[in-house]
Amino acid sequence: MNSFFKIGLLTLIIGAFLAGINQKFIPARHVEISASYGMRGSEVEAIQQMLGGMGLFYGEVTGYYGSQTEAAVGRFQQSHGLPATGIADMATLELLGVNPRTGRTPEASDANINLLARIISAEARGEPYSGQVAVGAVIMNRVAHPSFPDTLAGVIYQSGEFSAVWNGQFEQPVSQTAYAAARDALAGWDPTGGAVYFFNPRKTSNAFLHARPVTTTIGAHRFAA
Repeated sequence: MNSFFKIGLLTLIIGAFLAGINQKFIPARHVEISASYGMRGSEVEAIQQMLGGMGLFYGEVTGYYGSQTEAAVGRFQQSHGLPATGIADMATLELLGVNPRTGRTPEASDANINLLARIISAEARGEPYSGQVAVGAVIMNRVAHPSFPDTLAGVIYQSGEFSAVWNGQFEQPVSQTAYAAARDALAGWDPTGGAVYFFNPRKTSNAFLHARPVTTTIGAHRFAA
């Protein structure tokens, strides 16, 4: 076997080896993110809270993706024209406003803007524009705070936190200014100085809220740390 043939053969072997490596190690950005049966975590809890608020999930919010969660996801997918697999794939998560890629800093996706605008409109309809942004900022601050859920949907649907979610206001038409306020809050504008609570002192006698240190007052709302 002459030296030229040996060199050519060696080149072919190395090329095949490198091609195998390139096929084996696929960049993470090509991996589809999803939640499915048997999983646990804050994303699953947020899915359950979101679907529960829509009347599609009837079980207890546990953070475990069991058969009830799977069935609820399937109902949601069917109602939105998606394949009813029961697996919360990326398309399903984005429609729900639950995006595990965003971690503690929700991105300004259409789903997150719409979700945040809905709670802003429900809680701060008629308030000054800065007051609407402030309500959005409180939601954002909670996402980043270790004492609250770490997703936008998890914070908004957390049991007992926002009366507008269960008193019907959350389902009312969303004001146009709320969409702009949601974008500003997602972009990082925080008129509250880091508040994680807000309340109308004329409408609540909650001793816990009244005892919180107030960071600012905007319109009818006090914002507190």
